[in-house]
Amino acid sequence: MNLTRRFGSAAELEGFAAELSLFARPGMVLLLQGVLGAGKSTFARAFIRALSDGAEFDVPSPTFTLVQTYDETRVPVAHADLFRIGSAQELDELGFEDLIKTRVLAVEWPEKILGERHADRLLIELSGSGSQRDAAITASGAWQQALARNDAINAFLSTSRWARAGRRFLEGDASFRRYETLHLPGEAAILMDMPARPDGPPVKYGKPYSAIAHLAEDIRAVIAINRVLCERGYSAPKAEAYDLDNGFAVMEDLGRSVYGAMMRAGQDMGEPLRAAVAVLAHMAARDWPTDVPLDGQTYRVPPYDVGAQLIEADLLPSWFWPHLNGGEIPAATRADFEALWMDLLPLTQAGHRVWALRDYHSPNLLWLPQRQGLARVGLIDTQDALMGHPAYDLASMLQDARVDVDVRLADELYEHYCLLRTDDPHFDRANFDMAYAILGAQRATKILGIFARLSKRDGKHGYLHHIPRVSRYLERNLAHPRLAGLKHWFDTHLPPARREAQ
Repeated sequence: MNLTRRFGSAAELEGFAAELSLFARPGMVLLLQGVLGAGKSTFARAFIRALSDGAEFDVPSPTFTLVQTYDETRVPVAHADLFRIGSAQELDELGFEDLIKTRVLAVEWPEKILGERHADRLLIELSGSGSQRDAAITASGAWQQALARNDAINAFLSTSRWARAGRRFLEGDASFRRYETLHLPGEAAILMDMPARPDGPPVKYGKPYSAIAHLAEDIRAVIAINRVLCERGYSAPKAEAYDLDNGFAVMEDLGRSVYGAMMRAGQDMGEPLRAAVAVLAHMAARDWPTDVPLDGQTYRVPPYDVGAQLIEADLLPSWFWPHLNGGEIPAATRADFEALWMDLLPLTQAGHRVWALRDYHSPNLLWLPQRQGLARVGLIDTQDALMGHPAYDLASMLQDARVDVDVRLADELYEHYCLLRTDDPHFDRANFDMAYAILGAQRATKILGIFARLSKRDGKHGYLHHIPRVSRYLERNLAHPRLAGLKHWFDTHLPPARREAQ
C-alpha cells in the first residue's frame, strides 16, 4: 500500500500517530524518514505517549543512547535513532531482531535498514516546512490492514455525532474484535470494530472450527442479540450507530465495574452475584426467538447442538493432551473420549431452550447499582449466544475460569437459582442437576484445551496458571453419577494431579 497524507499542523501529525498506536502490537516496525526537523521525533513521541493511555512520562530522544525502551506502555516499545550508526556490526549489537519479537519498533533515520525485510512494516517519509507536513506512506502486512481499517473507522464516525471524539484503545483480543473508547465533553461511548470473521482451516467435515462451534461471523450477531436483550429489560449495551457491512458500532459504555476486577479487589460480591443469578433464572423462564429481524434481514440464533458441544470438548485431546504429554493422543483413547461425550451431550438437548450467552462469567458482567432490578447486571460479549440449555450459563458463572468462586458460595448461589425457578413449569431439579454437571464438565474440558492452545499457538502462557482451578471444577462435575464413565476416562488418562502438573 502506498499513499500520501498532508497535515496542516503538528497537532494533526500527532493525532495521526496516536490513531496508529491503536493498532500497535509486538512485531510491527515503524520507520520514520526525513531531513532534520521534518517531524520524525514529534511523530515518534506522540505514538509512544498514546500507547501510555494518557499517563505522563518523558520520551527522550534516543540520539545518544541509540535505543530507548518502554515497558510501561500498553504494548512494549523500542525507540531507535540510527543517525550515528556507522556499520553493520553496530546494528547487530543493537539486537533489533530480538526487540521486534516482544515490542513495537519505532526507528528514526532508518536508511541503514530499509533493505531489511519485515513483514509488518510502515515507512513514513516526512517532508514540508513551517507547520505543514507531507507524508509518503508505504505499508505492508498488519500495518496495511491497520491503515485501511483506521480510514474506514474515521469514515464511519464522520457520519455520527462522534466524528470529533477522542479515541483511546480499550481492548483487543486474540480474535478479530477490537474496542476503543470514544470521548466527547461529558460523555463516552464504545467503538466496536468487528469485521467479518475470516474462515480458519477445516478441522472436521470440511468446515472450520468457528462454523461448527457456531461462533459469530460478524457484527450482526452483536446488534441483533443486544437489541432483543435491551427490549426485554436487560442491560446489554445499546447501539447508537452501526455499519453492518463494515463491522462498526458505537455502543453504550456500561462503565468499568467488571465483576472479575471487583472480585480480585476483594469487594463484597454477594448482591452482584445474586443479581446475576436472578438474570439467568428470569431468562430461563422466557421464550426466546430463533429468528431476529435486523434492518430488513434476519439474524438466526444457531442451536447449541451436539456438534458444537463436541468440537469444543475436542479441544482437550487436540491441545491439552499434547501440552501435557508432548505428543498426539492415541486414536483409540480419543475414540473412547468422543464416545463418552456422545452418550452424555444429547441429554442436554431436551427440554426448554433459551438463549445461552456462552460467556456469562466475570469478565463479561458489569455491576450497575444505579439501575433497578435485573438491569443492575450489565451484559457484554453476547455475540456468540446460541439456543441452548439454561444450565450452561449458570455453570459459566459459578465455575469461573479466571477467578476463584468459593465452593460454599457457589453452592449457595446454585440453590438460590433453583429457588427462583421453583414455580417455573420448565424446571425439573434432577434433570437440571444432571445437565449442569454435564455442561460444566464440557465447559471445563473445552477451557483446558483453550488455555493450552493460547500458550502453544499464541505464546500467552499466563493462561496456564488458571488450569488448576479449571481442573478442580472438572472434578466436581465428574462426581455426578451420570458422568461415571467420563470420570473413569479422566482418572485413567488425565487424573487431577496430572492435569494440574505445569
